[in-house]
Amino acid sequence: MNEQELKQLARDIKDWGSELGFQQLSIGDIDLRPYHDSYQNWLSNGYHGDMYYMEENKELRFFPDRLLPGTLRIISARMDYAKQPENSLEPMEQSQTAYIARYARGRDYHKLMRKRLQQLAEQIQDAVGEFGYRAFVDSAPVLERALAEKSGLGWIGKNTMLINKRAGSWFFLGELFTDIPLPTDKPVSDHCGSCRACLDICPTQAFVGPQEMDATRCISYLTIELRTSIPQEFRKAMGNRVFGCDDCQLICPWNKFTHLSTEEDFSPRHDLDASALVDLFQWSEEEFLDKTAGSPIRRIGYECWQRNLAVGLGNAKSSTEIVKVLQSRRGQASAMVREHIDWALQQHGAPLTP
Repeated sequence: MNEQELKQLARDIKDWGSELGFQQLSIGDIDLRPYHDSYQNWLSNGYHGDMYYMEENKELRFFPDRLLPGTLRIISARMDYAKQPENSLEPMEQSQTAYIARYARGRDYHKLMRKRLQQLAEQIQDAVGEFGYRAFVDSAPVLERALAEKSGLGWIGKNTMLINKRAGSWFFLGELFTDIPLPTDKPVSDHCGSCRACLDICPTQAFVGPQEMDATRCISYLTIELRTSIPQEFRKAMGNRVFGCDDCQLICPWNKFTHLSTEEDFSPRHDLDASALVDLFQWSEEEFLDKTAGSPIRRIGYECWQRNLAVGLGNAKSSTEIVKVLQSRRGQASAMVREHIDWALQQHGAPLTP
């Protein structure tokens, strides 16, 4: 294909992406060397905690053409997922209501986005014939935010999230690796300026500095990635956040430009946007598996779900019901969950039961 044909194909790909439900597509090259040192320093400082997979396949992360031989370009795609226009921290004040990160309230986005990227690849194939490609949605050693930043989808903000000047940060990312030498888009400049709202709002002070997070202090890490006991020093700060944390996005001024998603799969299910902690804590393992089917929440398993909820109940405004529910679940809980139940009961000055 000549230069003009490649330019037209790039325009067509973006149009097809829009028709498939992506809010924006952009194209970048595969040179990730500028991100290498900061990533290595992050690992060296142990900020990845128990996420040992972050140490693996570094060559594949920084050289996409080794992950998929022949790769020349990365088509980065974003899809909005916000279902409410307000960006308020008020839900964190409702101590008896569970706070679940917005991205996890509906169906798991991975399959939906990967299917759309596959459809995009098929349209490209119909237009140009057989070509080399592979779709990724958080499914391989891919530095998706770095690739998205290089392609011009936004900039990596001080909270380490990708921020788009016209849409904020409430969106998912996906990539299509391709061997077609498409023209690349220009990166955008950083627009965080002197703002440090995200750094200051973090309940556990997880940010070491701008664009540098100690994940071992992050509530998202503690409630999702960590599989052992949550350190006591962070339990009070967790408040009612039982799966993930949105504070650094809720406070971000750029999220005043949030666009609501029309994707039905991203709509909250089973009242996960407004459920009482005591109700979720009383789910049996069968109920957990049933109600989290097709949800990102399923991956943490029932034990960690109970662990997180026990901490939330410990931070909730005291009530006879909360104490009763905690005591009733103590005898049948695993050792790890029981430890967190005991901590929660101590917060309410309540006695432990056999």
